[in-house]
Amino acid sequence: MTIEVSDQAPDNDLKLEGLDFIATGDQYLTFILGEEHYGIDILTVKEIRGWEEPTRIPKSPAHVKGVTNLRGLIVPILDLREQFEIGELTYLPTTVVIVLTIETKATQRTMGFVVDAVSDVLNADESDIRKTSSFCGNVDEHYIEGLVNVGDNVVTLLDVEQLLRLDEDHVEH
Repeated sequence: MTIEVSDQAPDNDLKLEGLDFIATGDQYLTFILGEEHYGIDILTVKEIRGWEEPTRIPKSPAHVKGVTNLRGLIVPILDLREQFEIGELTYLPTTVVIVLTIETKATQRTMGFVVDAVSDVLNADESDIRKTSSFCGNVDEHYIEGLVNVGDNVVTLLDVEQLLRLDEDHVEH
């Protein structure tokens, strides 16, 4: 898979090549934080952007990197590696911001999450997903939807609705 930041694309958008899209089961965009693999419901992904420093918000916690203007929408940017205390923070050319949106009858929430790299699209049937009642790791259990074995790796599927609540006490938008 190739991820490129196009100089000709507006707003530092990314061009993704080599992602496999499969039409059965639920699909998850997988990404890497440190040495760990995670996934989020692909239907909540609004876009993937190259890393650029957002506008800082005074007195915000360290994992809240700031806000960015996304075509008129002010979007909070949070660093998942820092939030979940996974390894050292390093921003490399593969570092991206995954912008997620959830729409409910009452509201729409949009946030960006800094990750080390986008990996692939995972197709997982509900029977492939293991619940995490005894899971212990860096990520609090209420952020985890389940675990999926993919080859030699375990992908932790994150609950997008819970992720979009990470900023409620810190950022108004």
